[in-house]
Amino acid sequence: MELGSSILENISVAGDAAHISDKAFISLVQAACQGVLLEEHRNAVAENPAFKDTDKAILKEAYSGLVTLILEAAKHDSSEQNISSVLEDCKFTTDRISSFAKEFLPQKPHVQLLLGKISSSFPHIVDVDWRLDYYIKNNHLEKVNSAVYLISLKTEVPGSNDIQEVQFSCSLEQLQDLVGKLKDATKCMEKLTQG
Repeated sequence: MELGSSILENISVAGDAAHISDKAFISLVQAACQGVLLEEHRNAVAENPAFKDTDKAILKEAYSGLVTLILEAAKHDSSEQNISSVLEDCKFTTDRISSFAKEFLPQKPHVQLLLGKISSSFPHIVDVDWRLDYYIKNNHLEKVNSAVYLISLKTEVPGSNDIQEVQFSCSLEQLQDLVGKLKDATKCMEKLTQG
């Protein structure tokens, strides 16, 4: 798990007893976990009476650092030891480290489930239909005599049952170029899996 220097500074602010009291720290970790899991709790820190004595700018920094830590630790499936190591580097006391672990670790599977629902993957090709049309002439030229391939790719978006179609037409040369690029991509993937 790699965190940027500004994130580590924000986490350090959360661990500093001069900025965040021990009682407020536990409430802050709970609020960060709930903010990640439930949308209605995302702005609950501002109105929470547990933070009435805490500087709002400091509170914002600490909250953002803890939320980032929670997301990254869940994303990388970090162990308690890995999380403790990061928190020790941020000058957390052993009490605060154990408090964070006690609040976060039971929530980690829920955060991972939530992260698993977020997807930025491309649609998968599940079927292909094609047709060859031969044009003898068109509106502009008396004699064309060219073949045109009409391709229809049926795609499925991960997590959805809907099948969508992507249609395009191409000449023989363009189709050969596409097939060549697909073969090259296949070879690259084979090298990566073997390598």
